[in-house]
Amino acid sequence: MKRKILGVFVTVMFGCMVLSGCKKNVGTPEDNAVVENEDEQAQDTETSEGHTFGYSCIDIYNPYYDVVKESIRGELEAKGDTLVVKNPDGDVNKQIQQIQEMIDEGVDAVFLAPVDWEAIKPALDEADIPVINVDTQGKDTDLTAAYIGSDNKNAGAVCGENLKTQCPDGGKVVLLECPSQNSVNERITGFEEAIKNAGFEVVARADAGGTKESAKEKMAQILAENPQVDAVMCGNDQMALGALQAAKEAGKSSLKIYGVDGSPEMKSELTDEKSMIAGTGAQSPINVGKQAAKIGEAILNDEDYEKTTYIDTFFIGKDNVEMYGTNGWQ
Repeated sequence: MKRKILGVFVTVMFGCMVLSGCKKNVGTPEDNAVVENEDEQAQDTETSEGHTFGYSCIDIYNPYYDVVKESIRGELEAKGDTLVVKNPDGDVNKQIQQIQEMIDEGVDAVFLAPVDWEAIKPALDEADIPVINVDTQGKDTDLTAAYIGSDNKNAGAVCGENLKTQCPDGGKVVLLECPSQNSVNERITGFEEAIKNAGFEVVARADAGGTKESAKEKMAQILAENPQVDAVMCGNDQMALGALQAAKEAGKSSLKIYGVDGSPEMKSELTDEKSMIAGTGAQSPINVGKQAAKIGEAILNDEDYEKTTYIDTFFIGKDNVEMYGTNGWQ
């Protein structure tokens, strides 16, 4: 009898462990939670039986990069590998230092989304392990083992195509960009090419640094100098949400604001018919992370892999946002 009771107890405990292990699914609201710790260290990089990878993005507090991180981690841990995470908090010099720290700690390869696509070069020059570019490409592509990211030019182009349908007679446009990030550069280029010769005039453009706070400040200044603005194209959703706040505070109600990411917060805005958010060029950080992990594994296992991988992007607007939901990433 005791043996039977013990068997039932073990079965129940195992079931609880399985349920707790399956609780977090990449793309659910849990993946968009605030990050508690800037850096996440592996328990023991020297005694781990699998590979140890490093992860350094532009800013881990950006929900997009947090989901990429969790997607990579999920794929790696399924293979018995580990992930060491460091957050440069938007500082390229700190990022260069942290990459060297991870190398000194014994990581086998690093996943990198550079804070500055040009200024990151010293870290790449010194790295004696594979560096795998994720999301935003470094300028010196010969110094990285691979690149995995979204089709950023298309993400901007689909926003431009939508704007042409919304404003068939053209209008005055503002661009909020971030020249230090090549992914943003490509999005803005795609947008500009899409609206070319369609009656649109770019009345102002500003480096908003990729953040909501900076975008709000820059947009407020632009609106003070340019009362008549019809649309705003932003290099990411965070900047779009900052522009939205500035527009509201300036008493605007009819601007058409675009971003790139497809974040839950942006999609929530799109469910509001009165919101000035008009659409977003949607990415899939889940798929970016999964592909990055697979290619990282292939590199360390000396297997064939693609040097450059682009993940599809597409438009999410008020007409189709319900297809994608607002509780997580696509």
